[in-house]
Amino acid sequence: MTSTFDFNDRFSQLIAEMKLDGRYRTFAQLERIAGEFPQALWRHPDGSSRRVTVWCSNDYLGMGQHGDVTAAMHRAIDRSGAGTGGTRNISGTNLVHVQLETELADLHGKEAALIFTSGWVSNLAALGTLGRLLPGCAIFSDALNHNSMIEGIRRSGAERFIFRHNDVAHLDELLGAVDPARPKIVAFESVYSMDGDIAPIAAICEVAEKHGAITYLDEVHAVGLYGPRGGGIAERDGVTHRVTLIEGTLAKAFGVMGGYVAGSALMIDIIRSFADSFIFTTSLSPHLAAGALAAVRHLKNNGDLRLRQRRNVEKLKSMLLDAGMPVLDSPSHILPLMIGDSHRCRLTSELLLAEHGIYIQPINYPTVPRGRERLRITPSPFHADEHMTHLLNALLAVRSRIDWPLAKAA
Repeated sequence: MTSTFDFNDRFSQLIAEMKLDGRYRTFAQLERIAGEFPQALWRHPDGSSRRVTVWCSNDYLGMGQHGDVTAAMHRAIDRSGAGTGGTRNISGTNLVHVQLETELADLHGKEAALIFTSGWVSNLAALGTLGRLLPGCAIFSDALNHNSMIEGIRRSGAERFIFRHNDVAHLDELLGAVDPARPKIVAFESVYSMDGDIAPIAAICEVAEKHGAITYLDEVHAVGLYGPRGGGIAERDGVTHRVTLIEGTLAKAFGVMGGYVAGSALMIDIIRSFADSFIFTTSLSPHLAAGALAAVRHLKNNGDLRLRQRRNVEKLKSMLLDAGMPVLDSPSHILPLMIGDSHRCRLTSELLLAEHGIYIQPINYPTVPRGRERLRITPSPFHADEHMTHLLNALLAVRSRIDWPLAKAA
């Protein structure tokens, strides 16, 4: 008698294990309200709805609702329609794509840039391609690099060396142990999305230069937010010229969708010509590229949103710390509120939403290590003082009902 594999039983088991472990993810249905960010409409599963304040959006500066951005997108749809109709090579290159790439190259002081459909894809494509094309390549990756970077390195087939997070001495040691003749890439981020800490870019570049390595910097959580024109931490620190390749997103501070890499014309041409995930993917819709272009141009020339956001970040962080909240004192705009247990983290999020009209998504394993579960708070320029007071009072009320294991440890 032939036995058959019970697919449904296996899949049900996996889902049950996730729920038992507190890792099962549910999606809150939130409808953004144009012109009213950070307010959104939360639709409850029972069909009811209510207004809530969003405290965890990656639309860090609210550019997704900016008049320049939405107007540019409307014009692009009226002019070009919804999609491009093909890959960049097959009828899918539009004038606005070229304009956006030129603007992004200028933002980072590089010769050229290349846009992708997401930041995840841009990391996969760039790192995967470079590591594959360089014979005997060794890639040195920060221990806390994003999944997209890890997947790109894995896809490349290159030998990977992991250096301790932001540990320049360890990076130096690892680079020194590799044959000097081998091509080497140092891949790291500027702002790390979960802890909100910042890489010592200048020191990493110095070590990479010492060993003849090129540098690949992910500025996804920094572009638009830091530097005189929003060029990221590298621009803020005056070291953009020392970084070989800069990768960024159009979906966070720029408020739209897409990703990109910027670097020398030759290196961008290599990625354009050899990256499968670029060559065989339909290009970014013209209205998305137009909206991103408007956002980049606005933030290059206007720093008021950055200043307002920084003021709100510092004010809320002080309020949370003064109240004894277990928030990490990060140097960036990301404020992790440490809970330390997956079930308590989820329950905290659910109570904030249901009883206080506040939405903050729980961050559990595998996004963060077990025992380091948290709420990731991202203040925007549009969170008013009354929003902050309401958030603090709500957190105090929830904490009085739930024991947070990391409340004292953090």
